[in-house]
Amino acid sequence: QVQLVESGGGLVQAGDSLRLSCTASGRTFSDYNMGWFRRAPGKERELVAGIDRSGVSKYYADFVKGRFTMSRDNAKNTVYLQMNSLKPEDTAVYYCAAKVSYYSNVYDYWGQGTQVTVSS
Repeated sequence: QVQLVESGGGLVQAGDSLRLSCTASGRTFSDYNMGWFRRAPGKERELVAGIDRSGVSKYYADFVKGRFTMSRDNAKNTVYLQMNSLKPEDTAVYYCAAKVSYYSNVYDYWGQGTQVTVSS
């Protein structure tokens, strides 16, 4: 079992920045590929970014490319999502998730989420 706890959400204005953190416990953090997802009101959950076990290979959804950066610190069992130039449409609950297989679309463990609200 892996427990994931997100933090860093909040209320900001358009153009501002936030850094989300997700700290893992329970198993060896470096065994897991990580992802950040979000769910906006009335919309389906969507993948925002992903990172492999080593932190070398990353994926970003088109709608965040150039604005968001995902990173990880395996020594701290933590993954980050640096969000710059935030837009009102980035308002959502953000979740981190962990999976064993890099090539699988299925994530095995999920955090409880952190709210990000961007005002115009």
